[in-house]
Amino acid sequence: MECPACRARMVSFAVPLEYREHVPESSDCAALCPECLTLVAANSASDDPRFDRISSAFPDNEAAVPLALAVGLLDSLALHRTALQELLPAVEAAGVDPLLVLDRLDAQGGVQPEFDISRRRHQLQQLLD
Repeated sequence: MECPACRARMVSFAVPLEYREHVPESSDCAALCPECLTLVAANSASDDPRFDRISSAFPDNEAAVPLALAVGLLDSLALHRTALQELLPAVEAAGVDPLLVLDRLDAQGGVQPEFDISRRRHQLQQLLD
């Protein structure tokens, strides 16, 4: 699947029922762009999503999907506050520090979202406290 914003090849994945309300169109599949971090509903999911294409720090366990959704919703904290307050604790419960992943995502380069990752990380920290 091609990103509608930057035309990069997206990472598509299945979304468990408990997270579907956070996906555009409440879809059972979503896709995240590894270059601009755009999140969209997808028609299908990869059998083995390559979250490492987003970042080598990205988890590959049960934290991967809620983290991918949260990262895709960082474009607007005001609109997605409730979703982020549900997704990020799920990431932490799976043993992954979402703020550390954001730090590494920001430091690795190659990712060019329309928002400042380090600024969003600071805002998320305040949201989680």
